[in-house]
Amino acid sequence: MSQLHTPQAGDDRAVDDDVVGLLMRQHGDIRNLFDEVEASQGDARRDAFRRLVRLLAVHETAEEEVVHPFARRATAGGEGVVEDRLAEERAAKEALAALDGMDTDDPQFLPRLKALRTDVQEHARAEERYEFTHIRRSTDTAGLAAMARAVKAAESMAPTRPHPGVRSGAANMALGPVAAVVDRTRDAVRRALGKAD
Repeated sequence: MSQLHTPQAGDDRAVDDDVVGLLMRQHGDIRNLFDEVEASQGDARRDAFRRLVRLLAVHETAEEEVVHPFARRATAGGEGVVEDRLAEERAAKEALAALDGMDTDDPQFLPRLKALRTDVQEHARAEERYEFTHIRRSTDTAGLAAMARAVKAAESMAPTRPHPGVRSGAANMALGPVAAVVDRTRDAVRRALGKAD
C-alpha cells in the first residue's frame, strides 16, 4: 500500500496534488475574500463579492461531487456526516442567493454577509473535522491526487452564481444557462475522476 500523503507547508505542488490541502487552501481563500468584501466599498466590494460567490460555488460543487461521495463510503457514519454537511451547504446557498440579489451598498448587506460568514466558517470546521481527516486516513497519495484533479476541474468550470436546492440535471436546465454551468462543472469533475456518464 502507498504511504499516506501529507503536504509540507510552503509546498504548492504538494497542496495541488492533495485534495485535502487544496480544499484547506480554498477555505483560507474564502476567509480572505470575506475579509476583503467587509473591508471594501462601492465597486471594490461588488468585485470582491462576485469573486466570493464564484469561489463558494466552485468549492461546494467540488465537495458535492468529490468529497461527500468518498466520505459516505470511507467514514464510519458517513451517510449522516454527509447529510449534515449538505444541509449546511443548502442553507448557505440560499443565504448567498439572497445576498447575490442585493446591492452590496444596501445597509442590510453587511449584517447578512457576516451571518453567512459565521455559518460558512462553522461548516468548514465541520468538514475539516468530520470529512477531511478521514479522507487523509483512508486513501493514498494517488487517491488524494485524483481527487485534487477533480477539484481543479471544478475550478475551471465554476458556476458564477449559487443555485440553492437544485439537484437534477433537468431542473438545472429549466433554471437557465447559469445553472447549466453546474451540470458542466459536475461533468468535468466526473471526467477527471474517470467516471462514465
